[in-house]
Amino acid sequence: MPLKYTKTVMKSFLNPKNVGEMKNPDGFAEIGNPICGDMLTFAIKVDNEKITDIKFLSFGCAANIATTSKMTEVVKGMTIEKAKKVTMHQLADSLGGLPKVKLHCAAMALKGLHMAIDDYNQKSNGKTN
Repeated sequence: MPLKYTKTVMKSFLNPKNVGEMKNPDGFAEIGNPICGDMLTFAIKVDNEKITDIKFLSFGCAANIATTSKMTEVVKGMTIEKAKKVTMHQLADSLGGLPKVKLHCAAMALKGLHMAIDDYNQKSNGKTN
């Protein structure tokens, strides 16, 4: 049985924002879901503790691409602390809802963002991996 996506999800999937690579990011993360096979990379630029730019690449389903694209739009321009407080339900709601079996896509996008922020924090504190 095919999943029913909202028009907003389909629009975000078919016309994703902030897709691509970034040279010299301040924070970077790669994340994958071994169960569904989706994979994401994130790169962020931070100035004065504010996310000034964010890019992602996805190997995933329509919900993965749509939620990640929407997440980048939501957090771009936010402070790191405010961006870390965005929830998967807020993200799903901003898309007009997601099928319950696809909520993990929103959670994965946010986890990837948090990993990129953690990478930025490690680098900005003089530590490298």
